[in-house]
Amino acid sequence: MSDKLIYLDNAATTRVSEGVAKKMTEAMTAGFYNPSALYARAVDVSTDIRRMRNGICSALHAPDGELYFTSGGTEANNTALFCTKKAKGSRIIVGMGEHDSVFAPANELKAQGYDVQFAPIKSDGTVDVVEFEKLLNDKVSLVSIMHASNETGGLNDIAALVRLVRKSAPNAIFHSDGVQAVCKIPVNLRALGVDLYSMSAHKFHGPKGVGALFVKKGTSIKPLLYGGGQEKGMRSGTESYASIVGFSEAMNSALAENFENNYSKISQHREYLLQKLTTEIDDVAVITNVNNSVPNVLTVAFKDVRGEVLLHSLEKHGILVGIGSACSSHHESRFKSLLGLDARHKDGIIRFSISEENDISEVDFVVDKIKQELALLTKFRRV
Repeated sequence: MSDKLIYLDNAATTRVSEGVAKKMTEAMTAGFYNPSALYARAVDVSTDIRRMRNGICSALHAPDGELYFTSGGTEANNTALFCTKKAKGSRIIVGMGEHDSVFAPANELKAQGYDVQFAPIKSDGTVDVVEFEKLLNDKVSLVSIMHASNETGGLNDIAALVRLVRKSAPNAIFHSDGVQAVCKIPVNLRALGVDLYSMSAHKFHGPKGVGALFVKKGTSIKPLLYGGGQEKGMRSGTESYASIVGFSEAMNSALAENFENNYSKISQHREYLLQKLTTEIDDVAVITNVNNSVPNVLTVAFKDVRGEVLLHSLEKHGILVGIGSACSSHHESRFKSLLGLDARHKDGIIRFSISEENDISEVDFVVDKIKQELALLTKFRRV
């Protein structure tokens, strides 16, 4: 095993930045008070949480509404699907390529008697708008389409999809899972027009275990968790002040301080990686549409090799990549069957996901090792 480490699985999770860790340590030691307590130091913590909540909403250009802190993207997505008001038996539309934290709740709602329809996706992982529109009617009560695909980085035109939904079902609630989009591209919730939007801090160098759900004013939703009435009764449980500090600090660093530089650096890194892969390795199928995706993800398929086997072969050299969602191998299997890849490529999917902590000089080493391992793994491939 190599001592060298090149981490290219940032869509799965990111390293907590040193600045975020320092702020969280201070919060855990000096600001450990329960925000619901009545003495002054606890009130200061509660006031700071309110400040950070408002700052996040401002950074995302949110319309009037509420931002509720959750334990992560999964809780935010489950709350959006299970806790919104829906007539029994009404139609729910969910993207076929959604993360399991949306796809699994959708299947549970189907089992409960809702008319759940799965919108087909295109070969780049984005929703097929023509097919999506065919599913719309006045019985639709809820739509959930991810902003950016966790598998390919492909961007859905959420604002356009919202407009289509409003024409056919003006009272329908529109939710978007923004976990892979926030801090990767500019997000303007007012312009998107969504009713609900999910996010998770560990995708942008914040801590695991904290996310948020934005709920636009007037959206009918009830709590998933009941108890002491925190988060204005929407999400009971003592707020994790240190986690919220980490969320806020990570977002501020990504958006307010470093966004343009990071975006440019990551984009150039991906462009160079794509160029090296496609010119130095035969028959690489490029799945990510780099003209319509977040800048940090490049998903490709190699011929006559299993992605999981190549992943472990690269790990020997200290190169860590992904083969899709880190949350479920079942999701990876479901997703890859939707991309229209031929038989010799369909099992060879690798997702490279970059952060600003990567250096473009790593690309040459990565591609050389991929070539080396492919030569070994495909030595006895079928002709």
